Amino acid sequence: MTVDWKSQIKRLVDRGAEYADVRYYPKQEEDFMFMWNGNFLAFNRSEESGFGVRVLVDGAWGFAASSDMTSPGETFDRAFANAAAAAARIKRPVRLADKEVLSGRFESPCGEDPFEVPLADKVAMLRDIDSFIRQPGVIQRRVKLSTVRKTIEYYDSEGAEIEKHIVDIFPSMQVAAFDDTGMMQSRKYLPPRLAPTRGWETMDLEHWRLQADRIVSEMRQLVEAPKCPEGRMSVILMPDMMYLQVHETIGHALELDRILGYELSFAGGSFVRLNDFGTLRYGSPKLNARADATLINSPGSFGFDDEGVAAQNRMLIDKGILVGAITSRQMVVEANERGGREIFEGSGGACRACAFYRTPIERMTNINIDPGQDGSLEDIIRQTERGVVLSGEKSWSIGSNREQFHFSTDIGWLVEDGERRGIVKDCAYSGMTLDFYRSLTAVGDETTWKVQYVDNCGKGAPGQIMQLGHGVPVCRFDNVKVGE
Repeated sequence: MTVDWKSQIKRLVDRGAEYADVRYYPKQEEDFMFMWNGNFLAFNRSEESGFGVRVLVDGAWGFAASSDMTSPGETFDRAFANAAAAAARIKRPVRLADKEVLSGRFESPCGEDPFEVPLADKVAMLRDIDSFIRQPGVIQRRVKLSTVRKTIEYYDSEGAEIEKHIVDIFPSMQVAAFDDTGMMQSRKYLPPRLAPTRGWETMDLEHWRLQADRIVSEMRQLVEAPKCPEGRMSVILMPDMMYLQVHETIGHALELDRILGYELSFAGGSFVRLNDFGTLRYGSPKLNARADATLINSPGSFGFDDEGVAAQNRMLIDKGILVGAITSRQMVVEANERGGREIFEGSGGACRACAFYRTPIERMTNINIDPGQDGSLEDIIRQTERGVVLSGEKSWSIGSNREQFHFSTDIGWLVEDGERRGIVKDCAYSGMTLDFYRSLTAVGDETTWKVQYVDNCGKGAPGQIMQLGHGVPVCRFDNVKVGE
């Protein structure tokens, strides 16, 4: 059934709506395959379609969604009624920042669509990867493959007309074994951006064979390795650990709705305050962080957000100073009003929803750290007197306001007098967020910079799971507390 979305929006405006938009998902598909020790434990496929309507009436939002296309006007009317009811109870009327009215199309780069790959070929691929890690000493083997494909049409009362077609793929493998104390030691591989697309090209067998041999070798060494020493020392984070550090203590901490208190009931707040922008020393002068949704080959890039704002590349931290946040049209207006000055100039294009039946909220795009001038990993190691190189997230704990953290990793390599001294296990490090980033003393060059994918970022109530990426280099932090 074809729906005239623009006429439905106009009808609500004629009734007195200040603003209205609709997101129509003709189809959103997700596949998940999971193999454990050579046995398929899960193969899930889901498809859904529908539309979600937001309406602003007398300064209050109303939302309604439906998968029933036979009477769309009823859903539009329900959204309007919800807004009208909410208007009687609000304390701060919602206002939206101005935006450029755009029409356009975004299509994520994809050479071979994974949804067009025959199921037998996908099964064979996972079996091949499993065979690569089925080696002596491996007790547990896990291979996962998740794929997403969706089309979204967006229309609003300001005249925007946008279509997006997005494909993403998230593969991984993991091996594990028991050490002599009976503790499980594991090593995993979640690939960074491998190809110039977000398609099936990621599943290059020879690449996976090489990475399988590497993680199995490292797992065998972990089983026999000594424990990581405790104390204060330098910590060198590889991209497959640095991305989580950035995600939890820069990305989530700088979501503007969280800063304004809208996430307190579910996921906590932020230590950042509105008067910090432009003055707070978040890290050392070597720290440059940005929200970059223009990095096309990443799940954190989507062309236009769910308010019709074009993808942007905005600085968050400039030479260590906090200058920006992850923002939407609504929150920047409220923040500027509450801060008593123009802190933010328009939306940062970071308002997204995970499905047609969820409302858009501030979500991370690609939260990246710019590469530095301190050379390769080996260059940084040579300049380190005492420390540990850490790789692979294992567990994490973050303060409710992102003010502190404790992370453990799969593996570490001790560094003494500029040389590696062997693998250590049971590695962990912790600190206060600002102290940690202010201790940043080395940032690797472009050869160390990798785009790591995140396929399970949770936020909101009701909860929403979103996909994104982090482009991060190797980074060294000094005088960090290391140990359990």
